[in-house]
Parts: sequence; structure tokens; C-alpha cells
Amino acid sequence: MRKFFTAVVLIPLGLIFIIFAVANRHWVTVSFDPFNSVTPAVAVTLPLFVVIIASAILGVIAGGVTTWLRQGRWRRAARRHEADARQARAEIADIRAAAARDDAKRRPAAAPAQLGFYGSAGRDKQGATL
Repeated sequence: MRKFFTAVVLIPLGLIFIIFAVANRHWVTVSFDPFNSVTPAVAVTLPLFVVIIASAILGVIAGGVTTWLRQGRWRRAARRHEADARQARAEIADIRAAAARDDAKRRPAAAPAQLGFYGSAGRDKQGATL
């Protein structure tokens, strides 16, 4: 299944990134100074495809972190429910063990088997009574 996923999704996606990088390889200046656009204090000159792909990666990471933080209450509830279920299973196992002990105490003791030459049933290998 993993090889199928690689062949169908990742290889075409890689080809698209390579074609995108070749088509957008001219240089752009990215400025981080909002007050001076002519001579910015902090600026980086990079190929356009690096800027676009880096911003896409940062967007995916920001979305993943936001989703993870928003789902925290559901993960907490799942952990709480799992602990409750584990405790309930342990209680059920204790109750079953106690019931088995009570049943063993209530049952009359079986008479000791009379072991004969052919076993406890007094029959030979073909089932004939001796």
C-alpha cells in the first residue's frame, strides 16, 4: 500500500514542485521592515519558488499546530474515558474472580475417582465396561 501511495501521490507531487521551481527561479527580495521599504533593515533575497514553498510549509505547520491545540479537550476526554474503561474492566475481573471463588466454595466436593486398571471410568480403550 505504501508503494502504491508513493507512486500515485508523491512522485507526481515531486514532479510538480520541480517544474514549479524551474519556472519560478528569478530572485525576489523579501522585506521584514514595514517602515522603510526602500532600504529595509531586515531583508532577504531568495528565489521566488523558495519563498512560495517556504510560506506553504509554514502555513501547513501553523494549521497543524492550531488544529492540535483546538482538539486538546477531545484528547483529554479520550484519556479520561480510557482510564474509566480500564478501571471498569479491572472491577469486572475482580467481581468475576470473587464469584468463581464463591462458586467453588458452594459446590460439593466430588468423590475421589476409583482409578482402576483401565482408568477412572472402568472401561477399556473401546469403551466396553469391565
